[in-house]
Amino acid sequence: MSSTTIETVVKPSKANIAVFTNPAHKLWINEAEPTVEDVQKGESLKPGEVTVAIKSTGICGSDVHFWHAGCIGPMIVEGDHILGHESAGQVIAVHPSVTHLKVGDRVAIEPNIICNECEPCLTGRYNGCEKVQFLSTPPVPGLLRRYVNHPAIWCHKIGNMSYENGAMLEPLSVALAGMQRAGVNLGDPVLICGAGPIGLITLLCCQAAGACPLVITDIDEGRLKFAKEICPSVITHKVERASPEESAKKIVESFGGIEPSLAIECTGVESSIAAAVWAVKFGGKVFITGVGKNEINFPFMRASTREVDVQLQYRYCNTWPRAIRLVENGVVDLSKLVTHRFKLEDALEAFNTAADPKTGAIKVQIQSLD
Repeated sequence: MSSTTIETVVKPSKANIAVFTNPAHKLWINEAEPTVEDVQKGESLKPGEVTVAIKSTGICGSDVHFWHAGCIGPMIVEGDHILGHESAGQVIAVHPSVTHLKVGDRVAIEPNIICNECEPCLTGRYNGCEKVQFLSTPPVPGLLRRYVNHPAIWCHKIGNMSYENGAMLEPLSVALAGMQRAGVNLGDPVLICGAGPIGLITLLCCQAAGACPLVITDIDEGRLKFAKEICPSVITHKVERASPEESAKKIVESFGGIEPSLAIECTGVESSIAAAVWAVKFGGKVFITGVGKNEINFPFMRASTREVDVQLQYRYCNTWPRAIRLVENGVVDLSKLVTHRFKLEDALEAFNTAADPKTGAIKVQIQSLD
């Protein structure tokens, strides 16, 4: 493809550096594809693709897990691997086959590429695509780099939204997918287990949906305090060392004696899931968003005799337009969730901050706004 067929808003001059990890659990910065020379010439784009200059990328717990543990279930880091999947940026080059995006558009990247052939794709549940390439999940390289080529269909326009909020659309999509499948209704008493980023965004969504009362649990008092700051009406509950049954009794007391109709479990921790099963009412639901071990112990008979529905979630689908509308219209305010910001060149410090509970970090973002 000659450079005369592809328009660029600027000729990028900085090297395309990225954040890598490997099976030895090292973390480093190095040059990545596409090279800055390829971006300048416009020679790396395939039909249907655009080049995005990444401006903001959030560090997800999965990124830290791939770095520290080298795997999440069957997804294993087996070579040099680029992290990151929560990103927004500016379109700087467009393949001539793309008509709905132009150079200069601000976009959030939905970090998946699907086959469009399997049953989940053809029925609209593409998060179950049998051949999905999900960016940052080994062996598919992620978005923590300066430039990336990506299918235009998965680049969503964000107008004048900040790149910071644009990057937050990915965790918001996780929460929205859970909200939709869990069926949150006005006036539902809802328990949210875990005050990490997904739990906190789920809290904001449940509040916007009119669920009440809301109780959020965590082992970290700092995170519970943060939850109270962004949602003053929420009831916070610090999890202490106790059996799941005893924890559930304390949770119900936090509700004022009301058994929640729904628990949205955002930790994936065995004891937290068990406590949620013990806490919900007869005919209630435990919806598990969190990612945990391959196998866990589960209070089967409690769920059976109380007809507790248990549902689980894998990523998201068809959520990004909805997420954009919610942020653009001020229904969900994500602005306070980003607590730490670092330059791309300082990514190692950013990851150390995100991985250390003592820092009080909620969402750490790596930014390249120049």
